Amino acid sequence: MTSRLKEARFELVTIPEPMGPVTVTVDRRKVLDYAYSEDDFGSWYFQDSPFGGPVGHPLVLANDLLFLFYENYDGNTAQGLHTHEHLTFHSPIPVGETVTIEGGYTEKYERRGQGYVVLEAEARGADGRLLVRHTGREIMRTVAGEVVGKSRAANDERSRTVLGTVDPSLPVLKRASLDASARAAIPTRTTAFTQDQMSVFSWAGRGYSNVHTHKDNAAASGLERTIVQAQQQTGFLVANLVDVFGASFFTSGELDLRFVAPAFVGDELTAGGAVSAVDGDRLELEVWIDKADGTRTALGWASAQVDQATDRPVPLI
Repeated sequence: MTSRLKEARFELVTIPEPMGPVTVTVDRRKVLDYAYSEDDFGSWYFQDSPFGGPVGHPLVLANDLLFLFYENYDGNTAQGLHTHEHLTFHSPIPVGETVTIEGGYTEKYERRGQGYVVLEAEARGADGRLLVRHTGREIMRTVAGEVVGKSRAANDERSRTVLGTVDPSLPVLKRASLDASARAAIPTRTTAFTQDQMSVFSWAGRGYSNVHTHKDNAAASGLERTIVQAQQQTGFLVANLVDVFGASFFTSGELDLRFVAPAFVGDELTAGGAVSAVDGDRLELEVWIDKADGTRTALGWASAQVDQATDRPVPLI
């Protein structure tokens, strides 16, 4: 089955390199797996929602978008490190819908001795409507232990600076508002991913063995423990953003995130952020994820339209 697939090596990437289309059905089992792996059991995903019936999490297609390269490459040879994730959300996905995903590698370059690739992908509904767009940047075919914990080249590509601070004198902004004060904190969300959660998220059940799913693979790459997939951290942040923006994040959300330090299995992670600006009908935030020791593993920006008349928080089931 894998004889037609290429080894995941930077030298073998061609530009452009189209991938797909592939079809994926967002059924109840897929939603349950994602909810378990992300600790995100909001009722909109299993019962009613503002969109009429249950919908998939905004990033329920997290790895279907990212792992599109498995269409061309043997996933068990991949040793890349995700450094940058940019997502835009355009439409909710009703549970049961079959979607189509298509994309490919659009850029490759070398920096500081590492080979980087850029993967762009999008998912569309059965009626052709755009659901979510993904642009991911990663260091491909590297020794993880030689890179994690060091300053990433991706940091040089930031066009803005994340201050990463909140004003403790301001009340926490529980719901998005166009009257929000700059530097007001958003609510935090804390978890510690278990190995079982990481293995479900990173598709161990589909036969993939890597630094996220098996400790021997992590050790062979110079890591002390299995490392939380960057896209799993992204989904953790997205859950927090849905709590803040409500339904509008499914239709107008944007997240631009850099990964700057490793998160390992069992690490306590807290997602947080602060108001940075209001632009028309959109509220803009700085967002981040911190470990218990204060190490920041991811940081970036998020925004969505504010519709205070209809948005409401996602209750737990």
